[in-house]
Amino acid sequence: MTALPDDDGPVRFTAEDYAARMWRAAESAAGAGLDGLLIAPGPDLVWLTGYRPVETERLTLLVLRAGQDPVLVVPTLEAPDAAAAVGAPALTLRDWTDGQDPYQAAGSLLDATGRYGISDNAWALHLLGLRDRLPDSDHIALTRALPMLRAVKDAAELDRLAAAGAAADATYEEIRKVSFGGRREREVAADLADLLRQFGHEQVDFTIVASGPNGANPHHEAGERVIERGDMVVLDFGGLKHGYGSDTSRTVHVGEPTDEERRVHALVHAAQEAGCRAVRPGAACQDVDRAARAVIADAGYGEYFIHRTGHGIGVTTHEPPYMIEGEEQPLVPGMCFSVEPGIYLPGRFGVRIEDIVTVTEDGGRRLNTTAREMALVD
Repeated sequence: MTALPDDDGPVRFTAEDYAARMWRAAESAAGAGLDGLLIAPGPDLVWLTGYRPVETERLTLLVLRAGQDPVLVVPTLEAPDAAAAVGAPALTLRDWTDGQDPYQAAGSLLDATGRYGISDNAWALHLLGLRDRLPDSDHIALTRALPMLRAVKDAAELDRLAAAGAAADATYEEIRKVSFGGRREREVAADLADLLRQFGHEQVDFTIVASGPNGANPHHEAGERVIERGDMVVLDFGGLKHGYGSDTSRTVHVGEPTDEERRVHALVHAAQEAGCRAVRPGAACQDVDRAARAVIADAGYGEYFIHRTGHGIGVTTHEPPYMIEGEEQPLVPGMCFSVEPGIYLPGRFGVRIEDIVTVTEDGGRRLNTTAREMALVD
């Protein structure tokens, strides 16, 4: 089994860390012309408060407004758990009991004609309940209103992302040792999930094992297909460790590849190198996409690169910023995102190579370090 460096766990976030995040979020909202933010259970709430409640029909809502103390509206029966969250000292809890109108409790904190950013994953039930109470208010999805809110990571967040990346790398080193030929895709996917957990992931989000013609589907669900000798196999896997994401892709081959398969893999490798070299402070997100895409397009395979070059990663495995044409957001030190070009030949095979990269003061640093050359497996 591949050994990881001693891992005593990450530096813990403090109440002061969460208070600073909530203050910054409220000020950013005001700067964007919003009257506040409405944060539902999910990644935004975890990042802002450290509180991770079960998502149910009972309303839980964090209200952030510049110049006002943060307020968490919470069901009475869940108030003790909310009060125990690390970020709770920076909050005022306002609880409501079954039989009361939770939207009255939340609405009393808001302006009747205000415009609010709301978590992307807020339930329609709760958004519509708020709009019934305040029909003249307006709402905008949080990632549209403040797409960069979580994009720039601090040192403690970068440490967690690096630990998650190292665990994913260790998983890849181990999966290369297992048998592929003669086994079903779902069996290898189960091995990947087990390894991610063995190396410290508390949550496995995806384990793509796409063999042969299935590799031409970037988001293929590992299934019953038996992997055969001569197959190219795209591996894409990740999840959360210490609450922060991993996501890496490598493409392996069962037995000896053909000349064409070697050529296509080398082309994707070159495109991925070009995308990573384009990472530097001040460059636009689209510059990373352009650099990787140009390599593939110039070789005549442009129509077979059918997705963006990358996506941000943090407390979720997909979040802003996105490396895609038209995204002019400048790169800033501390941003973390994938660089993952691919070529997908329908009915034949696919190739994808992916690393997580963080922007540094003078360029970029990969958080995944395993070999990117085509690995031959049994």
